[in-house]
Amino acid sequence: MSEAWPVYKGTSFNLWEPDTGIYYDSADAESMIAHLHEKRLSQRRTHSSAFAQQDQSVTDDPATLPCRHPRIALRNVTNPTNTRTLLAALVPGDRVIVHHAPYLLRTAGSAADEAFVLGVLCSMPCDWQARRTVELNLTFEQLNLLSIPDPGRGHPVRDRVAEIAALLAAQDDRFSGWAAEVGVPVGTVDAGGGAWLLAELDACVAYLYGLDEDDITVVYDTFGRPGQWDERRDAVLSCFRRIGDSWT
Repeated sequence: MSEAWPVYKGTSFNLWEPDTGIYYDSADAESMIAHLHEKRLSQRRTHSSAFAQQDQSVTDDPATLPCRHPRIALRNVTNPTNTRTLLAALVPGDRVIVHHAPYLLRTAGSAADEAFVLGVLCSMPCDWQARRTVELNLTFEQLNLLSIPDPGRGHPVRDRVAEIAALLAAQDDRFSGWAAEVGVPVGTVDAGGGAWLLAELDACVAYLYGLDEDDITVVYDTFGRPGQWDERRDAVLSCFRRIGDSWT
């Protein structure tokens, strides 16, 4: 008998927490690989399917199935009154996910590009944007309405977003291959360092969105309860000023 893979649901992950240990069920790995391989072969013939954008050499190889590799998953069920609305994480490979936790399929680009997208999605400036429209479910239609500020590869702030996101996401050896592709080590961020990195991540994303200090203050002062995010706001503003001094 082959190994059993965890079946993820929304609460199986959280922001920068790839595995909460809460699963929907478990599934036989060999059966899942066979089923999902046949499903992908079928879907690639549908023009609207994301799998249609992949080369046939990719879709013909079961080893390239998304379930075998780290990928960005999002919680479908949410609420604008929660502490955070947009909950995304890089989840490990060798697990399957139910439809309440949709994932993003990388059809082009690199792991560094994927890390950049993860960093933006997990930032509070992007989440503030999502909270303007999301009620009970984060649908792909709503996700497609979000703007992702991308100045292109080689931009120092963009590259720093990707680096921070990769450091925060690659928490153990399950992400070693992905982390190596980005160019970061695994398991190097402790709780104290993580808090500062989160502030720097928000500051970098705010910079890419073209926000100024007044805009940043509005984001954190209107995100939740009065005073809830004051400490985070002040840390982000401090980082933002350093970015301005370094790259403007």
